[in-house]
Amino acid sequence: MAERQTTSPEETEALAAELAQRLVEGDLVTITGELGAGKTTFVRGACEALGVRERVTSPTYTIGHRYHGAETEVSHLDLYRFQGVSAAEWGDLEPYFEGAIAFVEWPEAGDGVLPPATFTVRLRHAPGATRMVSIEEC
Repeated sequence: MAERQTTSPEETEALAAELAQRLVEGDLVTITGELGAGKTTFVRGACEALGVRERVTSPTYTIGHRYHGAETEVSHLDLYRFQGVSAAEWGDLEPYFEGAIAFVEWPEAGDGVLPPATFTVRLRHAPGATRMVSIEEC
């Protein structure tokens, strides 16, 4: 997908829902962007399209959430508070990737440890409430 512009949270969620239709169990989607760029909003849209009925919130302080989707589990991790991921920390994170579609915000902290990404999403602020969203298949 080429870079696209969204002008509201609903448009960002709709774009994420388009991507979600291409995902299968075992896929990893990494999501980068500065604070407030819409990373969790993007994940919320994908989760809704995957049949998650629970409230999707940022896992910044809990590290990760696991949701029940219509056909597969969905994991949402946020590595913002990590400087890197040690072997011991990976042991805590690894179960989130098993039997699920995983979304990881701030994946840079997991470089060299995370499984290979299936898609990389980059969000950036543009003037006003506009966001630029690029989605790259890896």
